[in-house]
Amino acid sequence: MSRIGKVPVTIPAKVKLEIKGNTVNVEGPKGKVSRTFDPVVALELKDGTFTVKPKDDSRFARAMFGTVRATVGNMVKGALDGYAKELEIQGVGFKAALKGTKQLDLALGYSHPIIYDIPEGIKITVTDQTKLKIEGADKQVVGEVTANIRSFYPPEPYKGKGVRIVGEHAERVRRKEGKTVA
Repeated sequence: MSRIGKVPVTIPAKVKLEIKGNTVNVEGPKGKVSRTFDPVVALELKDGTFTVKPKDDSRFARAMFGTVRATVGNMVKGALDGYAKELEIQGVGFKAALKGTKQLDLALGYSHPIIYDIPEGIKITVTDQTKLKIEGADKQVVGEVTANIRSFYPPEPYKGKGVRIVGEHAERVRRKEGKTVA
């Protein structure tokens, strides 16, 4: 049994959670999040607390038990407070700019600009042309958008230029020594 799955999710007063079959809809001040789960778990809402129970004793049901509880907890937190990740662009001439509210224009040293369509429910803020802040109610979508933007030019090991996540581990962007002339 999952230790996380046993803990009920308390629903704050500002957040509205409703269950329709296997779909959980959460609405709060920061936005709406909806997710459909596998029918191997039973979802229950009673007196402002959300609980999950596995329907059978299969390995998959026990695995989904904790996963569903953690996901719904993240949905409630996202609808109440929201999630944010920050990116930093390093490199000479590398910059980002917003085109309206639906597109991000990236100049990352290629022969063409990269135009990224911003998904629904995500807000991107650009400061100093090199710092981006990605905000949204859905933790998964915020992480996915961050990873997609980083994948256009990940930090390279020699000069360190590229798009990096603020606070990213140094091991993930290991610097290498260049060639030396003998």
